[in-house]
Amino acid sequence: MLVLTRRSGESIVINDDIKVTVVSVSTRSGRPYVTLGITAPAKYKIFREEIYEEIKRENQAASVVTAGDLSALSKAWLKEKELPQDQ
Repeated sequence: MLVLTRRSGESIVINDDIKVTVVSVSTRSGRPYVTLGITAPAKYKIFREEIYEEIKRENQAASVVTAGDLSALSKAWLKEKELPQDQ
């Protein structure tokens, strides 16, 4: 992990096309808070880590196939096969 010190208004650049700027540094309830601004091409998806982890969990859960899913798919396919085809 690269650790850098930046002040409010200062930036870092990643790969020539991502710029991370320290917008402000403040203290709330005795805890420091840093507000960052990120400039990047739209092709990059940028998430807070906790949101990214939740997306990964949901995608993983959605990719699990159960026996019930297969049964429903089989029934739907058989039903579709029984319908007369328009010619």
